[in-house]
Amino acid sequence: MINANFEPLTPLSFLGRNAVAFPDREAVVYGDRRLTYREFSLAVQQQAKAIQRYVAPGETVTVVAPNTPEMLFAHFAAPLADAILNPLNPRLAPQELRYILEHSGSKLVLVDAEVSRKLADVVLELPEPPAVVEIPDPVADLAASGIPRLMNYDAFLHEGDGAPDLRWAVHDEGHPITLNYTSGTTGAPKGAVYSHRGAYLGALGNLIHNGYSGSSRYLWTLPMFHCNGWCTPWAVTAAGGTHICLRSVRAEDIWDAFTAEGITHLCGAPVVCSTIVEAEQAEPLQTPIRMTTAGAAPPPSTIEKLETLNITPVHVYGLTEVYGPFTICEPQEEWEDRTPRERAQLMARQGVPMIHAGETKIVDEHMNDLPADGASLGEVVLRGNGVMQEYYKNPEATEEAFRGGWYHTGDLGVLHPDGYIELKDRAKDIIISGGENISSIELEKALYSHPEVQDVAVVGISHDKWGERPLAYVVQVPESTVDEDQLRQHCAEHVAKFKVPDRIEFVAELPRTATGKVRKHTLRADQS
Repeated sequence: MINANFEPLTPLSFLGRNAVAFPDREAVVYGDRRLTYREFSLAVQQQAKAIQRYVAPGETVTVVAPNTPEMLFAHFAAPLADAILNPLNPRLAPQELRYILEHSGSKLVLVDAEVSRKLADVVLELPEPPAVVEIPDPVADLAASGIPRLMNYDAFLHEGDGAPDLRWAVHDEGHPITLNYTSGTTGAPKGAVYSHRGAYLGALGNLIHNGYSGSSRYLWTLPMFHCNGWCTPWAVTAAGGTHICLRSVRAEDIWDAFTAEGITHLCGAPVVCSTIVEAEQAEPLQTPIRMTTAGAAPPPSTIEKLETLNITPVHVYGLTEVYGPFTICEPQEEWEDRTPRERAQLMARQGVPMIHAGETKIVDEHMNDLPADGASLGEVVLRGNGVMQEYYKNPEATEEAFRGGWYHTGDLGVLHPDGYIELKDRAKDIIISGGENISSIELEKALYSHPEVQDVAVVGISHDKWGERPLAYVVQVPESTVDEDQLRQHCAEHVAKFKVPDRIEFVAELPRTATGKVRKHTLRADQS
């Protein structure tokens, strides 16, 4: 029966609407490729119908690609095909790709030509290999590899030919739309399940807070494989704005886009902020830009430099488990009377819940609320529409994360009298480097696997460019001859290169508590 007063929420409806309302408006730009909303919607329909040839409803489609139009298409095409999208970082190590592909049960993989050979080798090791489609990139001069076992992307799309008759709708808004893997506090990645409803609301929340509109021109510096680009593929589309795709985040490319494309918005980690302000091309912009940043707050000096360039920084806080941003540091009118440095310090706080997200509070170990005094340190817990459904195929981790009816972030912070939260430390041993999560436990396991490593601890230390970088303390076995370079090379064989510690220090022993736990705070303090 058709309901006249209810329609399940899904971000698919955003593209379906704008294909009709603004068919000739520019929707996607990538080098010399320019697509209107009509062309955008047709490309998605074709990709979705091709996906249906290989994936049954509710099964997983993995996409391993940078911020190209094909990755953007997949954010609509996979759910349009009634599948679950699993976007992955092309820089992941083979071991990481292998685990996620097997755990997610991926039936189809779309992979960028730059990493197709690595992916092809990984797939051969799986007990049930998925079909693999290779995506060339003429804009980046990346041709198909010619590996026989990889399907040609054009041939794949040809299987989706026909009338664009798939409905921009779903039967159940609670159905999973995407699966986003995060390292968490253990070496094995956990898959955060997002629903159509959550993605829809997350997109609208981002649209409202960032002021996206039909005239917005959004530059893709934030990876779409990271929390679905904080729901921005759907948010910018909902507004009828223009997606400016960017394959790699380099200062020259960013500033060229600022100049040539009239960028109005972008998102990125603090390292992207630093890249922008330190670029040779940096000069005050004619068109104001709003830049949303997360992770460790940018230094006050970087915030000040952004403002002199006519770029307004907006600080948000979130996690993979909460669709990206959950809180935002809303600027208050009275802050304008503060000095630039004082204002920057206020803007560096994590803020208050976004309009769609729900609630946040600071609690002690017994779930008691702590006072809003800016000093009482406790765990940040969250609840509401902005929280994931569950960890995929991991009921134990799900139950632990949601104990007491709240999502436990593992982050430690304080609540200020004005209601704004501020992070102080992380209970989880996660290192946030350039906006990417690095699990210290994962690195420790990789180093432990070397036969000449007796004991190891990895901590995050401050870094001017990346926010944080991993530092490893290693206790060698007696008479060991292994050196730092050899251990770093060994580590690179087990994890992605960007996770490999910049430095390894050899020590006689690690500081431990009476119960045997490493005193990581002591190790961090030694580097301060």
